[in-house]
Amino acid sequence: MDFKKLNTIGGWVAFLIALVTYTMTVEPTASFWDCGEFIACAYKLQVPHPAGAPFFLLLGRLASLFAGGNVENVALMINMLSVLASAFTILFMFWSISLLARKIVGKKASELNGSEIIMVMGASMVGSLVYTWSDSFWFSAVEAEVYAMSSFFTAIVIWAVLKWELIEDEAAANKWLIFVAYLVGLSIGVHLLNLVTIPALGLWIYYKKSKKVSWAGGISAFVIGLIILGVVMVGVITGIPSFSFAFDKFFVNTLGMPFGSGMIFFILALIAALVYGIIRTAKTGKVWVNTALLSFAFILVGYSTYTVALIRSNYNPPINENDPSDVLGFTYYLKREQYGSRPLMYGPVFSSRLTAIDRGAPSYKMGEENYEIYDYTPEYTWANEMLLPRVWSQDPNHVRLYRSKLGLNETQVPKMGDNLRFMFSHQLGHMYWRYFLWNFWGRASDIEGSSATDIFESNAELPDSIQNNRGRTNFYALPIILGIIGLLYQYFKRDRDFIVMGLLFLLTGMGLVVYLNSPPVEPRERDYIYVGSFYIFAMWAGLGVMGLADWAMKFLKAGSTKSVLASVVGLLVPVQMVTQTWAGHDRSDRVHQVDFAKNLLNSVAPNAILFTGGDNDTFPLWYAQEVEGIRTDVRVCNLSLLGTDWYIDQMKRKTYESEALPISFTKDMVLKGVNDQIPFVENPNEQVKAGINLKQYLGLVRNNERAIQMAVSSGEMINTLPSSNLFLEYDPEAVKAAGFVPEEYEAGLSGIMRWSIGERDLLKNDLMVLDIIAQNNWERPIYFGGTLAPSAYLNLKDHMQLEGYAYRLTPVKIQGARDGVVNTEVMYNKVMNEFAWRNLDNPNVYYDSETYLKVPIITARYAFLRLADQLVREGDSDRAEQVLDRCLEVMPNEAVPYDQLAANFTTFYYAIDKPEKAKAISDVIAKRADQELTYFINKSKSGNISEWGADNVQQFIQSNLRDLNMIVNITERDDQALANEYRAIYDKHSAAIQ
Repeated sequence: MDFKKLNTIGGWVAFLIALVTYTMTVEPTASFWDCGEFIACAYKLQVPHPAGAPFFLLLGRLASLFAGGNVENVALMINMLSVLASAFTILFMFWSISLLARKIVGKKASELNGSEIIMVMGASMVGSLVYTWSDSFWFSAVEAEVYAMSSFFTAIVIWAVLKWELIEDEAAANKWLIFVAYLVGLSIGVHLLNLVTIPALGLWIYYKKSKKVSWAGGISAFVIGLIILGVVMVGVITGIPSFSFAFDKFFVNTLGMPFGSGMIFFILALIAALVYGIIRTAKTGKVWVNTALLSFAFILVGYSTYTVALIRSNYNPPINENDPSDVLGFTYYLKREQYGSRPLMYGPVFSSRLTAIDRGAPSYKMGEENYEIYDYTPEYTWANEMLLPRVWSQDPNHVRLYRSKLGLNETQVPKMGDNLRFMFSHQLGHMYWRYFLWNFWGRASDIEGSSATDIFESNAELPDSIQNNRGRTNFYALPIILGIIGLLYQYFKRDRDFIVMGLLFLLTGMGLVVYLNSPPVEPRERDYIYVGSFYIFAMWAGLGVMGLADWAMKFLKAGSTKSVLASVVGLLVPVQMVTQTWAGHDRSDRVHQVDFAKNLLNSVAPNAILFTGGDNDTFPLWYAQEVEGIRTDVRVCNLSLLGTDWYIDQMKRKTYESEALPISFTKDMVLKGVNDQIPFVENPNEQVKAGINLKQYLGLVRNNERAIQMAVSSGEMINTLPSSNLFLEYDPEAVKAAGFVPEEYEAGLSGIMRWSIGERDLLKNDLMVLDIIAQNNWERPIYFGGTLAPSAYLNLKDHMQLEGYAYRLTPVKIQGARDGVVNTEVMYNKVMNEFAWRNLDNPNVYYDSETYLKVPIITARYAFLRLADQLVREGDSDRAEQVLDRCLEVMPNEAVPYDQLAANFTTFYYAIDKPEKAKAISDVIAKRADQELTYFINKSKSGNISEWGADNVQQFIQSNLRDLNMIVNITERDDQALANEYRAIYDKHSAAIQ
């Protein structure tokens, strides 16, 4: 048998299996989270959030050209980029495992016999397929995110280093090292995760180059690898922009030259120095120095993809995050300064007391002729700092969670033992090992916070909702067993390779956990961060086939029989995995994320201003507007970004059909550090306390008037909010003529809009929202998305009317409308005729609990709920029934399980005299609650809650009891016999938890 030919074919077979898997399950349009932003930015080469991923965007732009002019296919083509990157990851993984397996056998390719070839091929295929069908890698493989391509760079770099080891000719080998450096440089333009592999890979270079290997030498090689990582991270990624600005500042401020001249000089000087060094070392025969300089040069060539952000930003595209169009902005963008920092080795914990605020590094802005200092970054001095601070966040919600997880009361301060306990239990346990078990043990469900499956638990014991949860998997620990066999086998056969692989596993897993130092809660599950670690373990699972053949099957004399049997047994592991994981990763026909965006955009009137909050109610809208051209008259204004000077500046420009927003503040008034937070300091004057004119107050803030200022500890004067009561004058006749206030509320158009904003500080984004409201003069419709946090509405809900998925601001206060009023006619037309509900009624389409059942499904059902409620109040029973029926038609329980909102539908069905329809809903909810309560109460009593976590178990119990109690109270008014049935179920479980 020709090993090289079989190895090539085997790799491409693994590639094909992965390609078919991911192509069949790829998402057909833009997914939630960052995907909508990345697709929009790739399609038009715009500037996404730092770090930007410019190389990914360039490839995405090329992929979008295959859409054939159909904009609805653009997302699919860019998603297919991740599919291809993931399939190529599997290709290079196969070849990497075969290289490692050959090193264990200890023979050249031409010397392998038939049984050894079968064993190496079997190990490579098993390891590749284990990773192909692993939970976290598959998740990223079918959407337009950077993690699939990041995994590709990890795979190809490891393969390239292993190939380099085999090359004996030094000149040829050095070319491979330069190739690796170029790959590292390109990977920076995708994601930084790949860089973590550098210190460990340096050991393979040491093992090959050193004539005498020792522990001291190995440690030295690892340290050198860490230094190289530091050079790339600090010297290249953040160092080059910092030096560029330092040179530019010198050239502009000292030499009087134009902006940008210093940066150009620095880049040219750096290139010249590299060229000189490369030529000089080549002539003097300093091979290693020459190779190192060439490698550094090729890292810079790869890193140069970031010039895309600089070039495109100068064209002012609609998405232009951080506006890196000049040296200052480009430096800020590359250094990722908007994310702040977290303490790593030493710093404060949540109980630390702030003792001083000193003036730190100056903050610069571009003046007319030079760089000017406008502020200084504060430097904080804390009492009671700690080594390796893990409980560092002082966010009040985080502090509450820290105390809850550590069992600390309000007066206790965390000790080092508490700090380390949080690191091991939460950061390492919950945020890493739990994810590791998802991939190689099994996952209890797709519900956030779920842990590993109880592999010995029978499905018959589970409630229907858990049995049918597509995110639930059970691998019976087979991948872990195979992986442990593989790592032990490699340790005993090739301990040097094991050390390198072990370091790769640690650095890309637990090392990242320590470095990232995550807070007690994240916006979503973060398992995709650690796929590099899972990649290494899957390679060990592949090598486990060799362990099976060599250890477990010694009783077989024929080598080929052992190899075949071990390979077949090994292949059963990934086959078991794919039968479990396919359903939870099949995103074909899932399109509601884009329909959600369309529905939100179509909720608003023409030329509207729409305030949104987080990623999932902004990025899908960006995709819909930028790619599919939907409602480009609407100005989507993200409140999270509205606290930054560059975004405020962009909002003041016309975009497509949307005119500039009416913001009266200049850029200097909203620079970083200026008016970031305006504290509430009540003025004792009774007239001021009674209410302040909003327009006049904003003018005082713009002019930094002493009348509203106070001194802080640093001696500076800052603006304050002197009253919680605001008023805004307007022309009632003009508002009435605009026609957006329903006729029944027109009597409330008094000419003065009054409200209490509450005794709260104003953040910069709040200030901008108030300014837009004040300067708009009701000329453009203003809407707030329905998914915003309560504080984002600025206590204006009683001045709002719900029109679909968004609340429209009006100058009329409706007494008692704590959640706005429903504009019945507008909303009925939208939810019944205009909104899109594609495939929400298809039980074969997978909607994961973590994302869909939190935002889009709740938003959709809530819209139907509010409209039905209002129609019932108005006595319009016919249309109320139509609305309720329509909701159950587009979102049946079989496709989207009934939730607490659906439980409320029973109230309205009873109100319109449709008890049979009410009973159909309440029966489903009661049955599910009965099953889940039986299961989770038994779990709680037995203490066997590891797969769910104590918090999740209690949440399941309490939410089901709440749902049962709700339907009991509802049915008691109309069907006492049925209510008694539900009451019996409630009482049974309520008594069980006493």
